[in-house]
Amino acid sequence: MVGTERERRPGIDRRGLLIGAAGAVAATAGYLERDELARWWWRVTGRERPRIDGAVDHPGAEWVAASSANWRRASRPDDYAIDRIVVHVVEGDYGEALQVFRDPLHKAAAHYVVRRDGHVAQTVRELDVAFHSGNRVFNERSVGIEHEGYVDRPGDFTDAMYAASARLAAGICARYGIPADRKHIVAHSEVPGTDHTDPGPHWDWDRYVGLVRRARTAG
Repeated sequence: MVGTERERRPGIDRRGLLIGAAGAVAATAGYLERDELARWWWRVTGRERPRIDGAVDHPGAEWVAASSANWRRASRPDDYAIDRIVVHVVEGDYGEALQVFRDPLHKAAAHYVVRRDGHVAQTVRELDVAFHSGNRVFNERSVGIEHEGYVDRPGDFTDAMYAASARLAAGICARYGIPADRKHIVAHSEVPGTDHTDPGPHWDWDRYVGLVRRARTAG
């Protein structure tokens, strides 16, 4: 289950700053960390990556856009390096996950949702920061994958789901040079500061990471 981006840094919010004139950037320099300003190059220079409506990062995924209140615009990995995948379980079904991700009051969304039959929906582009882990730094550096089901029902984690999620994770690992291991593919429950328990004790990590590695090699 996704967590909201609770940990906010002090200062001016990215969305609140007017970008354009060099003077505007300079005027805010006193309020922002130097590395934070450096990550804004794509806004200041107008070199933002092109965005195509309905385009997906994972072949075969269905695009189901999350509310813009549940993620923030970025240009990863140029501004934030991506080096983690966070595995979630919805504590509900596929349709419920998509519904809450479209709700601007929810304040959270993962990049992907995987259904029991292996169907994959993408709700936030990988270049953007999804509010899924409850930890700002982890959100900036990770891609979040939700899975339909409940943590206390091992039967929810089907062969089709494991296989589809592993292919998805392998593609993410390939795109960003992420090692396919448990240091870099982590549970939501392992994110610092989280109060979530997903994906829970019935998620078969040995099986999942093994499938990711095989898919990565095959790819």
